[in-house]
Amino acid sequence: MQISSTEVSPLSPPDSPPPPHAGRTAPGLRASVGIIVVYFALQFAVSFLFGAAIAATAALRNNGAGIETAIRTTLAQPAMQALLAILSLGVAAPLTLWLMRRSWPALWPQAQPPGFGFVPPRQPLFFALAVLVGLAAPFLGALLTEWLAHGHTVTQDIQQIGGNTPLGLRIPLVLVVVCVGPLVEELLFRGVLLSALMKRVHVGWAVAGSSLLFALVHLPGLDYQWYALPNLLLLALLLAGLRLRSGSIWPAVLAHGVNNLLAVAVWFVAINPPG
Repeated sequence: MQISSTEVSPLSPPDSPPPPHAGRTAPGLRASVGIIVVYFALQFAVSFLFGAAIAATAALRNNGAGIETAIRTTLAQPAMQALLAILSLGVAAPLTLWLMRRSWPALWPQAQPPGFGFVPPRQPLFFALAVLVGLAAPFLGALLTEWLAHGHTVTQDIQQIGGNTPLGLRIPLVLVVVCVGPLVEELLFRGVLLSALMKRVHVGWAVAGSSLLFALVHLPGLDYQWYALPNLLLLALLLAGLRLRSGSIWPAVLAHGVNNLLAVAVWFVAINPPG
């Protein structure tokens, strides 16, 4: 007898692995890693091109006099750094989503891998669980990082940018960091990459591999501080658990967004906001 979705406990194990033929539709490992590279390369390219345009404008205004100083001063402004972050993610995210939709259209509405899970979760309770995960992960990760860092300060590029950004730009910056970033990254790591790995190895190794790559690609934003790696790994493992047990990618997106929201909340409660 088949059990209906309404009778499945939120804490029950995920559905049985898909039959062997289902793996044929899973993304290839090379393609999944490639699209992750494309996503971050697009962010870098857009930021570089926009920064170069601003630098050229600064050079023209100064008629070539003190051009290097003018460029450094212009690009170092908090508002300019925030604009670069907003624009780079705002361009890279929709292009990457379009590319993934074009490459694997049939996988988006499938609940379990090789599908990407763009369906409602088994039960709405998973959304509440996602909020709890998003709230708990930063505190648990902070304790772990503090223990490993031995007093060293751990800062993130986006936190430094946001903390010095004028209030008017903080709202759009929060939107891309809390909404756009989590959606694309969950689709990349808990959708495309996890499906590609589960096609080849046991689910545990697939979760570990996708989580490790998620942590590693975020290290540059943490100035390669290795003691922040376990925090990122912990978050990635929790997000993968939500993805597989809920049969949907949306709880992981929600938890990721709540986690990011806590990280940027300090921007709005600073004692001496800029401006």
